[in-house]
Amino acid sequence: MTNRHALALPLLLTIALAGCARAPEAADASGTGATSWQDCRPGHACAAPFKVRFVVVTMFEIGDDSGDAPGEFQFWKTRRGLDTRVPFPQGHHDLYLNEETGVLGMVTGIGTLHSTGAAMALALDQRFDLTEAYWLVAGIAGIDPEDASIGSAVWSAYLVDGDLGHEIDAREIPEGWDTGYFARHTEFPYDPDRPAPKGEVFRINESLRDWAFELTRDLELPDLPGLAATRAAYTEHPNARRPPFVLTGGHIAAMTFWHGEYLNDWANDWVSYWTDGATDFVTSAMEDTGTYQSLSYAHETGRVDKHRFMVLRAGSNYTMPPPGVGAVDNLLRENDGYAGMEASLESLYLVGSAVMDEILDNWDVYADTIPGGAPAGG
Repeated sequence: MTNRHALALPLLLTIALAGCARAPEAADASGTGATSWQDCRPGHACAAPFKVRFVVVTMFEIGDDSGDAPGEFQFWKTRRGLDTRVPFPQGHHDLYLNEETGVLGMVTGIGTLHSTGAAMALALDQRFDLTEAYWLVAGIAGIDPEDASIGSAVWSAYLVDGDLGHEIDAREIPEGWDTGYFARHTEFPYDPDRPAPKGEVFRINESLRDWAFELTRDLELPDLPGLAATRAAYTEHPNARRPPFVLTGGHIAAMTFWHGEYLNDWANDWVSYWTDGATDFVTSAMEDTGTYQSLSYAHETGRVDKHRFMVLRAGSNYTMPPPGVGAVDNLLRENDGYAGMEASLESLYLVGSAVMDEILDNWDVYADTIPGGAPAGG
């Protein structure tokens, strides 16, 4: 028995010492002992996070991230030198970073389902210090021909959700209703006795929006070949016939790609209803209420500053057809290729870059002070 215990003791000591030797390696792998953010693993603590100054939020890319027909992300990646690939398994698409400028680019995926998850995943990613980062949503959108033309760029402070609500099929609605869609906990469309919004509308930092608009309002946007012919068909909409320009307006986010005059009227009424007439419906897309909701939650943890969030959308297509064209025909035609796709991508980059450059070039000021100021009350 004594000899057996004597033989076992060195073996036990060897195992114990080996376990002690491996412990620092495990800590390094988790990031707690890392000396660089690149040594940290997604989903783990990181002792040396990278300080991000600006996040560009795009929603989709068509093919590759460079070298082919561009989606929303490609211009930012190639023109802004976002060359450092950052694995992002908790999201739709890997992140790309310019380590010199502090600009981080992301692709959330299409729809509020993707954007909500991706934004929260990034906000909680401990490889990054996002406490002073500015966020710019830069995406294409449907645009109301009553307000603007394709290729135009729109800064928004009001984000209205087009999904939360009650709906009755139009064939079953009571006489006198012009829509079967109405707010939850109300009795009819646009009932003034509505409850306080709980996700139906978000008012982001309007002061920052106004600052961004004033900085960019006089920029000359690209008026690419072919746009004029598309604009000319909108004979009853003077603003739809203008060359692209910069403006402000309300945004609606809904998971359904809707189109047509009746739904365009609904969007105008719905935005006016939830903003108490403070803004007009101008652009339509699918993601921004989800993105902002996630950052609002993360704001409460101190991980991000929701007051540094901006939404810029550019019109790739009109939200209703021109006179004499059916809604179905126009929608199917647009599905073959948005008339304003290239122009909207160029406008997004031109206008968004003006704001990005102003902030980055004056980081000694804007790291601590939000241009335009933060909203009263936090």
